[in-house]
Amino acid sequence: MSQFLDHRGEPRVVITGMGTINPLGNSVEDTWDGVLTGRSGIVPITQFDPVHMTCKIAGEIKGFNPKEYMSHKEARRMARSSQLAVATAKQALADAQLETPVVDPERFGLIIGTGMGGFEFAEQNVMAYINHNGLARVKPFGLVGCLPNMVSHHVSVAAQCKGPISTIVAACATGAQTIGEATELIRRGRADVMLAGGVEGLVHFASIGGFCAMRVLATSYNDNPERASRPFNIDREGFILSEGSATVVLERMDHAIARGAHIHAEIVGQANCADAFHMTAPDPEAAGPARAMRWALQDAGLEPQDIDYISAHGTSTILNDVTETRAIKKLFGELAYQTPISSIKALTGHALGGSGAMEAVVAVKTLQNNLMPPTWNYENPDPECDLDYIPEGARPKELTHILSNSFGMGGQNACLVLKKYTPQTAEKV
Repeated sequence: MSQFLDHRGEPRVVITGMGTINPLGNSVEDTWDGVLTGRSGIVPITQFDPVHMTCKIAGEIKGFNPKEYMSHKEARRMARSSQLAVATAKQALADAQLETPVVDPERFGLIIGTGMGGFEFAEQNVMAYINHNGLARVKPFGLVGCLPNMVSHHVSVAAQCKGPISTIVAACATGAQTIGEATELIRRGRADVMLAGGVEGLVHFASIGGFCAMRVLATSYNDNPERASRPFNIDREGFILSEGSATVVLERMDHAIARGAHIHAEIVGQANCADAFHMTAPDPEAAGPARAMRWALQDAGLEPQDIDYISAHGTSTILNDVTETRAIKKLFGELAYQTPISSIKALTGHALGGSGAMEAVVAVKTLQNNLMPPTWNYENPDPECDLDYIPEGARPKELTHILSNSFGMGGQNACLVLKKYTPQTAEKV
């Protein structure tokens, strides 16, 4: 079997570029530093007046200037989610040392996902119509600007991708599923290079208000925001909404090696599945998350004992943390107690469609540095969450395979398996 084919005889897929902008920082390195040092990105809300909200804090991006990545005219026509997606795509392309347009743009595709898209564009147009008695102040780009697929459109223009294009809207599973589906397109021979990622840019009264009404946000930490997101703690109250974007460049391994690319990691497994249970609540039997993890391992040709660390979905909600723990036990059995797990959402909050891609980027850094991030704010263990969540600070360990979990509202589950890359790993499956 060729060294560039996997155990099924399909092309091996690697990550050659990464970019992210999120509450911890506006680059991959700033994000990694924040994850290791416990520098929280959760702050009092500044993007609107949260006086009527029970939760007045969020994971806000600091210091992002879209004009560093696009013209003022382009930025005005984009929702914040599209601005962030274009910015992180350009970061990832620069990291991959891919100049655009590429030699064969029809072999260059993209899948970018978002949970809520440019909702604020729709809100602005509705308010303009109401407040000004008609169409005089309604923006011509207001309608198209709010469409979820505009994130992919704007990235395709910026990168001059002319191959396969898609937009995935899978709530909190979005970012991971985009990377998985983009991997499949390369495996099937539809593309040599793919941009993949997830984004959310909606710290907004409608989203915060809606989640407050659902009673899924933490509300007791408005004066102490950095302690509000508490995955796997008995006293956790709910998640903290955030914004963020991450994009990766995926390539067929032989294509990347032929052009002398720096390879960050290999994508060896991916899967997604449905709970078919409830709009917002996870299946208490955890069958869906366990199935997605099992299928991702099968896709990678691995067994549970091959996984060195799990990057948890770990939202800090009452139901999710117990359900994810139950799913890991269901699949891993006694090995669950020996497999380190952690959630970076204690610092980033939950960026919905952006989280899975952000966590994939951090998982790559984890592999490269043989250093597992802790679950910050893990102080009062929940007896039902009794696994090793790395409470004591970043922990060194020789790592080969990481499982990254993302589970979303609507019962959508997506998992990725990442493998450390060294020149030697290119010589064997």
